[in-house]
Amino acid sequence: MASLQFAPFSSVLDHGFWHVLTRKKLEEFCLSDEPRTIHGTYSNGDQQGLPSRLSIDFNAFDSDTSMPHRASFAPGTLALKNTIDEFKSADKKKVIEDAGKQIWDDIQSGAVLENPSLLSRFHLLTFADLKKYHYYFWFAFPALTTEEGSFEAGLPQKLGDLYSAEQISALQSSVDVLVSAGKGQQHSYFVIRSAAGSPLQADCLSTWQSATVNGSLTVGFSDPCTLEQNPGWPMRNLVALALAKWCGVVSKLRVVCFRDRTREGKRETSHSLVIDLTFATPVASSKSAGCPKIVGWEKNERGKLGPRMVNLSASMDPVKLAESAVDLNLKLMRWRLMPSLDLEKIAATRCLLLGSGTLGCNVAHNLLAWGVRTITFVDNGKVSYSNPVRQTLFNFEDCINGGKPKAQCAAESLTRRFPGVVTRGVSLSIPMPGHTVAAGEEEEKVRKDVATLEQLVDEHDVVYLLMDTRESRWLPTMMAASKGKLVMNAALGFDTYVVLRHGFRGPKPSGSTPSSAASSVDEALTGKLIAGGALGCYFCNDVVAPGDSTRDRTLDQQCTVTRPGVSMIAAALAVEVMVSVLQHPDGGHAAADSSANDNHLTAPLISPLGLVPHQIRGFLSRFQTILPPSVAFRQCTGCSEVVVKRYESEGFSFLLQAFNSPTFLEDVTGLTQMHAETLDSEVWELSDSEEF
Repeated sequence: MASLQFAPFSSVLDHGFWHVLTRKKLEEFCLSDEPRTIHGTYSNGDQQGLPSRLSIDFNAFDSDTSMPHRASFAPGTLALKNTIDEFKSADKKKVIEDAGKQIWDDIQSGAVLENPSLLSRFHLLTFADLKKYHYYFWFAFPALTTEEGSFEAGLPQKLGDLYSAEQISALQSSVDVLVSAGKGQQHSYFVIRSAAGSPLQADCLSTWQSATVNGSLTVGFSDPCTLEQNPGWPMRNLVALALAKWCGVVSKLRVVCFRDRTREGKRETSHSLVIDLTFATPVASSKSAGCPKIVGWEKNERGKLGPRMVNLSASMDPVKLAESAVDLNLKLMRWRLMPSLDLEKIAATRCLLLGSGTLGCNVAHNLLAWGVRTITFVDNGKVSYSNPVRQTLFNFEDCINGGKPKAQCAAESLTRRFPGVVTRGVSLSIPMPGHTVAAGEEEEKVRKDVATLEQLVDEHDVVYLLMDTRESRWLPTMMAASKGKLVMNAALGFDTYVVLRHGFRGPKPSGSTPSSAASSVDEALTGKLIAGGALGCYFCNDVVAPGDSTRDRTLDQQCTVTRPGVSMIAAALAVEVMVSVLQHPDGGHAAADSSANDNHLTAPLISPLGLVPHQIRGFLSRFQTILPPSVAFRQCTGCSEVVVKRYESEGFSFLLQAFNSPTFLEDVTGLTQMHAETLDSEVWELSDSEEF
């Protein structure tokens, strides 16, 4: 005969449980320390070598939650203390005695026969330090002890050694019926009807009397233990039930420690243990016998009786939780739809938003949704009463007392929406061509503004041009071209919009392949796609330098008069084009897809997100969109080589001439000469005389 040793439970708590507990403590429990009903699960299908695990997850408070397949239900009680001193001073002996007494009462009343999972009750004593997100806890798995000599146990045997494959298969099928009968409760403990050579049949524990034959009864339980010679902890209370209620009817009890695992796609139960018990003497089943001694406090990581502590400050910080939640949709995209989607590259991209109005607010929202973590706003305006209904980062309160600075207000609003974003607002007037700069203090202020803008462009990877005036886009266009930054431009008409990326002069990504795309007008005319580095900028279609467009304007000319939906469309497309460029193997050097001849309908998709156009021009009156590419203009006032080199070599003195002289940029780029030659050509064509 053998001395039975039972493998104790090891508790496993999911981080989600602590998160739900935190919310309930703050919103529902408050200072109440009343016991709360929770539940856990355990499985009899773990692989060899794993401990007997009882798991508690975020569904622990939900009584209607679905159970994992073949998992066994374990009802429990949560005692949440308000202070660490209350946790430490709790009467541990009384706690486990009360928990064990519940099991004993359920045995005496017969409740465990109708709901066998009551034999697996547990108790969780805990304290949550919600300032530090430190959680102290101690599990009790109450077990009723039995008197020494009350039964004798045979050596454990394997199920496969005692029964045929057909009998075991029948047992599996009948256990599956119990599994489907009720939320992991009926198959936790069950009787097994058996006869020599007949199929094994699992049945509800309440049928134990009819299953007893000549004083012999076979029962089973879902055994979480994986040890070859030891049954799991749930058997202790099963034996206590048999001694308390079945003695006198049952003298021999065969216990099947049912283990049901799947390995390499094949279901296995033949490794389950079978232990034969012989009851020495009948034990009185009356309530007057009293509750046996209770054991079951879990040992800590040092192997001693004592509580444990988990520090979840990193994962339970609301900012961290917000980051996880924000990233969830993006990760689902990558897991299920686009395995090649590089979310890390998007998150690491630093975006500079020049303009914090209608376009700036909407662009910021879309960047945040794509997981961009660094966003800087630049604007020199203040929030006005007309802004909040169109500019989604502002509220009515931001307009009072003259209005808050737009850039700072937008950054603060973005942080309130998602504290994990790194954002700031910079109040800055961007110097513009045609806007004369007076010598002295004004010139020094402009010099500082230029230096600030240069630093901002240096610190970011993508520059968004989202300003109201055309000329305000000139200086950042030239700076970004000089510094090799990706520029995204969005501009609005009443019912039209244009979104375009500027030609990219930064280094090619490692691993990119040599391109056969066009780099000149002549090559583009042959039908080749235009290389990303040869694309035109916002000013490449102009044959005049940008000038002062703010002078002598009526009210409707001073405001951006546009259909309300246009800005949202343009802002979304500007962000989507940027992300498509980032995901393309050639990055900013990606050749521009075009809608000419409907090429965009059949073009191969190199970026995992689809086409990477140069421009998107939309016409809301006809709900039409076209993708026209264009080659950089060699006499462009914004990105041509001559302008960029003069800026790099002469610095602020070059800029000062551009600000003060309306024709300076036309002279530098050769546009003045081109105009003169065009005029001469027109004179020749219109002359009446052929003699000179």
